Amino acid sequence: MSRPPIVLRGIPASPGIGIGKAFVLKEEALSYVFRALSKDEVKKEIQRFRQSVVKTRMEIIQTRDKVLKVLGKSHASLIDAHLLILEDALFTKDIEKKIAQELMNVEAALVAVLEDIGRTFDKLGDEYFRQRKDDIMDVGKRVMRNLLGRQSGQLNQLAERAIVISRDLGPSDTLSLRDDLVEGFATDIGGRTSHTAILAQGLEIPAVVGLKEVTSHVQPGDLIIVDGNEGMVIINPAMSTLENYRKVREIQLAEMRDLEKFKDLAAQTLDGKQVVLAANIESQEEIRTALSHGADGIGLYRTEFLYLNRKDLPSEEEQYQNYVAVARQMLPYSVILRTMDLGGDKLIPLGVAGLTVEQNPFLGLRGIRLCLRYPDIFKTQLRAILRASVEGKLRIMYPMITSLDEVRQANKILNIVKGELQEKGIAFDNKIEVGVMIETPSAAVISDWLAKEVDFLSLGTNDLIQYTLAVDRVNENVAHLYNPLHMGVLRLIRMVIDAGHKYNKWVGMCGEMAGNPAFTRILLGMGLDEFSVPAAAVPRIKRLIREMSLEDAKKVVERIFNQETDTGDASLFSRIS
Repeated sequence: MSRPPIVLRGIPASPGIGIGKAFVLKEEALSYVFRALSKDEVKKEIQRFRQSVVKTRMEIIQTRDKVLKVLGKSHASLIDAHLLILEDALFTKDIEKKIAQELMNVEAALVAVLEDIGRTFDKLGDEYFRQRKDDIMDVGKRVMRNLLGRQSGQLNQLAERAIVISRDLGPSDTLSLRDDLVEGFATDIGGRTSHTAILAQGLEIPAVVGLKEVTSHVQPGDLIIVDGNEGMVIINPAMSTLENYRKVREIQLAEMRDLEKFKDLAAQTLDGKQVVLAANIESQEEIRTALSHGADGIGLYRTEFLYLNRKDLPSEEEQYQNYVAVARQMLPYSVILRTMDLGGDKLIPLGVAGLTVEQNPFLGLRGIRLCLRYPDIFKTQLRAILRASVEGKLRIMYPMITSLDEVRQANKILNIVKGELQEKGIAFDNKIEVGVMIETPSAAVISDWLAKEVDFLSLGTNDLIQYTLAVDRVNENVAHLYNPLHMGVLRLIRMVIDAGHKYNKWVGMCGEMAGNPAFTRILLGMGLDEFSVPAAAVPRIKRLIREMSLEDAKKVVERIFNQETDTGDASLFSRIS
């Protein structure tokens, strides 16, 4: 008798729809035997551990080289984090200490240290640290495998196209998916920021992570649908559901082919209103993708990725070379460089003094607050940007603004850096545009003041919605309350756009809302000048804009704002539009 369908919801990690039979990766049983050592055995046991570390390092370097070849430098930097773990005293020295002081064999010491690290990271509660814990456990598993003389190669057993089901996938496993006939994958653990999710996006494999118990529900050979768009996995779907998903998949593939013809057309409405349609990127390797999809520039370059997965701060020269490369490749278009948007916790591994792990880093020392607390770090980045500004059309954007004073302090530091460069005779664009991200309710409310101080405003809706509605969008208990259509959110957005236009400043949006086709008409009707979206979303948003008239969009907005409801009912919006 056939098993009934099961629907599981998780986190959409990589878009697309995958359909196929389940290939279940079994949880690797790396069992060991505790063995008490004599003092004479300690030196030999430590040597055995170090040999395993060397072998593990070679494996990780091979993985990194493959990532570099397949996906480019930015994705390869994710693997560098695993190399750093192997060199971290928290990992290696503690293991050797346990071997020497507690006279236990290396396998037992490794497990004990991993358990200690796991408990420490679990107490922190922050998603970033949860992902780093997974990285450490993955490295620990590699070391243990080498100690036990085991090999990992279950994916090599794939003989036909399938959906991979696993508790988790390490970066090396994810990379082998491209070669192993994989239609998609689903995992028990993981998040949007996990290395596995980022690599899956680069490989364009549909994926859903954080499903908690998908491995306990799936049996080898089960028919699986992975909906990476909605974060849903359907096990043994009904025939009608299967046929619907097959049709949707074909429609999406046909649409992608159709969207190609919009790549080189302007983002212009039927009645002649042209807007800028830019792309959000995290590394210079994504420039090619942005241009191939028809982006009119870069509306958000997340420079903070230069600071992650390393042991020291990036130098001025390193940053300069990076920014120059991006500026040159994007000519004649402009690039908005967001100054580092990091929490202080992310700089602790880089040796920055005075930083501690915070209970709530999202409301802590982050973004512009961190830059103003550590002006030397901020000045290094600003010098690199200014020096690079003569090589292209660069703009500067400050993140996490909450007050007028923060903008003035940041601009004061910028002017100091300009003065220092002038004294040294170093060229830069003295008229480089400076803007701010509006991602806090306080910034939105004083956006008219901010507009007088800067050249442009850019709405960061991810945080703006989260802070306005007091909803953590990755918290499964309240994520359903995260609603871009809430009238409180829409009023703030309209307020910002009106404030910018009052002082003849252009207003853009670089949050997820800008890349969602459901909101294009209302954003256009409210007067948004620039949409900055994921590169893959550029053609779809461009087509929508070209099919709309500005006047009709304005009428839709007025009808919505005349509704006396704050529920943000999507069906209501659909009927009005």
